[in-house]
Amino acid sequence: MEVNWNPILIQIGPLAIRWYGFFMAVSMAAGLYVLVRDGTRRGYDEDFLYNVSALMIVGGIVGARLVYVLTNPGDYFVPGRYGEIIRVDHGGLSLHGALAGGALAGWWYVRRRLPGSPWAHFQRLLDLAVPGVAIGYMLVRIGNLFNGEVLGNFTTALPFPRHPVQLYASAAGLGLLLLHNRLARRRPPAGYLFWSFLYYYQWWRVVVEETVRDAPIAVPVYSNSAYGIELLTVTQVTTWPLLVLAWWLRRRALAAGIDPEWRHAPAEDEGGTGDRDGAGDQTEAQEPAAAGKDAAAPAGGEGERSASGGRREAGPREPGL
Repeated sequence: MEVNWNPILIQIGPLAIRWYGFFMAVSMAAGLYVLVRDGTRRGYDEDFLYNVSALMIVGGIVGARLVYVLTNPGDYFVPGRYGEIIRVDHGGLSLHGALAGGALAGWWYVRRRLPGSPWAHFQRLLDLAVPGVAIGYMLVRIGNLFNGEVLGNFTTALPFPRHPVQLYASAAGLGLLLLHNRLARRRPPAGYLFWSFLYYYQWWRVVVEETVRDAPIAVPVYSNSAYGIELLTVTQVTTWPLLVLAWWLRRRALAAGIDPEWRHAPAEDEGGTGDRDGAGDQTEAQEPAAAGKDAAAPAGGEGERSASGGRREAGPREPGL
């Protein structure tokens, strides 16, 4: 979709604040608020959450820009365009790069600052980051609309000349956020929420967005110019390994059953620095939730009794949609 909107929100002398940058800043602020709010509820120190968030934001921006530039070398590695490499305010970020860069920064900080299993802490941190990532995807795609980028394929049989891919993607971001909130109410094990988000996002990209987006073709399998459909794009070809990885880690998080909350050990027991997840972190066996510590049924019994009094099957089980 192409519109003749001014990409600049406010111009103050030589300083230009663009809609793209504004939406990015709003999404970062919203993601930070949710991460700190929910992270403190799960047992993490507020200062730690602010510090790790700052590192993840910086790492995410660097990773997002790096991946985008490397996958679009013709737009940047040419005379007169080198300066555009660092102009993130002009658009051009990769969500995959943002996830990778932010995750690497978070993993580094967790290993340096927290006791106990780094993987358990890292899984919880990824879950806390999902709302911010979903909001960012939803808002930054609107910024792409103002910048006149991330365009859809041309059509002749539809009521619009090009697919409004930016609006499709923004709606998908909202849908992913709502799905995350629904899954979060079931309090699944740590990591399940993030890998579920990544899993469903990959399906969206490979089935819908890339099919109607003006993107480089890797393997010309099918084309319909009337409806603006093209298969297979470079992203569609390269997405499958990541989709399988997200599916596998999603199942692994469910089976591991790491408690989504971190409960510090009492100071008199471990000097105030221990991680009382115990086997939950070290052997990836989930502890009972604090709100309902019901003992599991004896061997051969009817399974574990839930906090509400109902019964559920023993063993890990995937939260329903």
